[in-house]
Amino acid sequence: MIETYKLTKAFKGKRAVDEVDFYLDEGESVGLLGPNGAGKSTTISMISTLIKPTSGDVKLNGESIVHNSSKLRKILGVVPQEIALYEELSAYENLKFFGQLYKVEKSILEKRIQSTLELVGLRDRQKDLVKTFSGGMKRRVNIAVALLHNPKVLILDEPTVGIDPQSRNHILEMVRRMKEEQGTTILYTSHYMEEVEQLCERIYVMDHGKVIATGTQSELLSILSNEDTIKIQVDKVTDSLIETIQEIEQVHQVEEDKDNLKIIAKKSSNIVRELVLAVEKEKAQLLNFQMEKPSLEDVFLHLTGRTLRD
Repeated sequence: MIETYKLTKAFKGKRAVDEVDFYLDEGESVGLLGPNGAGKSTTISMISTLIKPTSGDVKLNGESIVHNSSKLRKILGVVPQEIALYEELSAYENLKFFGQLYKVEKSILEKRIQSTLELVGLRDRQKDLVKTFSGGMKRRVNIAVALLHNPKVLILDEPTVGIDPQSRNHILEMVRRMKEEQGTTILYTSHYMEEVEQLCERIYVMDHGKVIATGTQSELLSILSNEDTIKIQVDKVTDSLIETIQEIEQVHQVEEDKDNLKIIAKKSSNIVRELVLAVEKEKAQLLNFQMEKPSLEDVFLHLTGRTLRD
């Protein structure tokens, strides 16, 4: 349905997005993952025709939309990272204003406003000023704005950042329903791996402006088929202990989390013994040891050397 070909954007000679090939099939939900600065938002801005690429192309059903964006804009809804609302207006007034910008017919605009407010769970608060809303409620109004014209394609750029768990769960359930019940094509970016695991059939991983991996969840997990993920808990984590573990030949990555260490290592019959010896050498006390199945976050750590929340 939507396809990019060698999509590139440079700012002052530096490529923020570097020849990205990407596609969205009709009715599927695709995740776009990467740390801050990876090029996700710039890619989304080009796909949604907000900025023009330096080179490359974006196509809708085989037709370039870089210089003729009207066809895509009619079927596209975008939920940006930043709240894009008028806080001195009510939720209803915001939706009416943006509905007129979308050129939603007057005869159906009122019905669309009420149905989208119902979908995001704010129909009973529609007359309240947006400035009185919590962060999660504002994000839900933001999503309602993107849904007013009943888009076939919905792009959500980190829609759950900094909101309460109740709003987050409501948004995730709403996105799931839109895909399953309405067949909406969804492009979803997030720093929260579990959200992508819940919602997305295929995933692209970006870093330094490039797509560094793509596939279904199982395909990405197969990248670590020859590796183990090990969690150990010690009485104290020191730089010296981390360095000693990193010196073990089979160890690829070590990630610290308080008194826990997550270790990605090549499958080996003696890795447990090597880790125990490393802890003893640094005179630390081993409190817990656990082997885990690789997760998508482990795949990301393996590919980039950074967690998603860096």
